[in-house]
Amino acid sequence: MRFCQRSVFSFSRRFYVSYAQPQQKVQTYKREKPHLNVGTIGHVDHGKTTLSAAITKVLSRQKKARFVSYEDIDKGAEERARGVTINIAHIEYESDNRHYAHTDCPGHIDFIKNMITGTAQMDSAVLVIAADDGVMPQTREHLLLAKQIGLREIIVFVNKTDLVDTDVTELVEIEARELLTAYGFDGENAKIVFGSALRALADEDDKCILDLINALDGLEEPVRTENGPFLMPISSKCKITGRGSVLIGTIESGTVKKGDTLELLGQEYAQKTLIADIHVFGKSTAQSSAGEHVGLLCKNLYYDPISRGFWLTKPGTVTPTNILKVEFFMLSEADGGRRQGIRNGFQETVFCTTWNSCAKLFFDSELVMPGEHATGTLVFLNNVLIKKGAKFTLRESRQRTVGYGIVSELYKPVFIDTFKKKVFNFEKIMERAEVMTEGNVTP
Repeated sequence: MRFCQRSVFSFSRRFYVSYAQPQQKVQTYKREKPHLNVGTIGHVDHGKTTLSAAITKVLSRQKKARFVSYEDIDKGAEERARGVTINIAHIEYESDNRHYAHTDCPGHIDFIKNMITGTAQMDSAVLVIAADDGVMPQTREHLLLAKQIGLREIIVFVNKTDLVDTDVTELVEIEARELLTAYGFDGENAKIVFGSALRALADEDDKCILDLINALDGLEEPVRTENGPFLMPISSKCKITGRGSVLIGTIESGTVKKGDTLELLGQEYAQKTLIADIHVFGKSTAQSSAGEHVGLLCKNLYYDPISRGFWLTKPGTVTPTNILKVEFFMLSEADGGRRQGIRNGFQETVFCTTWNSCAKLFFDSELVMPGEHATGTLVFLNNVLIKKGAKFTLRESRQRTVGYGIVSELYKPVFIDTFKKKVFNFEKIMERAEVMTEGNVTP
């Protein structure tokens, strides 16, 4: 479970600036509108970050957002030097009907794991396609990942339309609808907005942004699990001197209140903590529920080992484990997967919620071919945080997604010393494995 330090400080400034400046009065967060988590996905340089900044610029004139510049969204020095978004960034805005938490995801292939973390926090997404480029490799990759984690609705924003003629934009629309349909979305009825994010940012074209907001308002309300056990995968952290540790993430299920006692879990880490304060985009609130992106001020935590991928949970509801029974679907080459099949013991990286970890995958058959479904077993060297019904993605190095699946059964953890072929024995490990009957059994 890895942790990106740069994103912590840029992100924590937006959540906990009030603690850094105690002389300022902390605002109170009021829930007056339904909440939706959205974000921008798509190929590198197609205008995702520019669009995110333009949304805040246009809505700031209606007092429905605070303007966040392109430079403030791309915080890191490396991001500015390369001109690409590396870390996920979060902004907020609202329409007449809804409050939005907006995630700007990196499009560069080198930072796809950060994009997976960002997409996992969304209810719906805006797929940005540059009109002068059309559909590109990361357009497909991001759409595939969005489908794998369960997003049901996608809005397409065809950007840079000022650089091409109408015939080209019509071709891009056809291509976009066909792509959505190919990946299991409703391409025929998908909402597609045309415009120039750069011109909107320069105050030359507000209409495309307002059209996009209207399209977002038309998305279905997601079903929240507010009454379930509390669970929040950690996406980042920061430390407030004299106050405690701030854990940041999107609440997956349940409700948290000031004064609650929760349990923070990680690899070889388990510690109970008192929730001293709750912040939503820098504003304090007495409680927060599933679907909201929050910063929780926690007391009595050992800070240094905490990293992205930890889970904050209701005590006793989650038991880390390293053996999972799964239903697995291997992508075909046409869908961006491998050309060759994978054999028993295939070893690569599993992504789930905000963590990623190396695992071996075993099947009943010796070989699974691209496009096939199989029942299998995932085995990790170290315990991971997961629950029955959770979705995961299996990726091969940094280059492509091998397949995806869902967890159907959990086993009690079994000690495994190494994955070395001469020592590792899957059959003997499974002889010691027992099905888990308590903890993280229900989705």
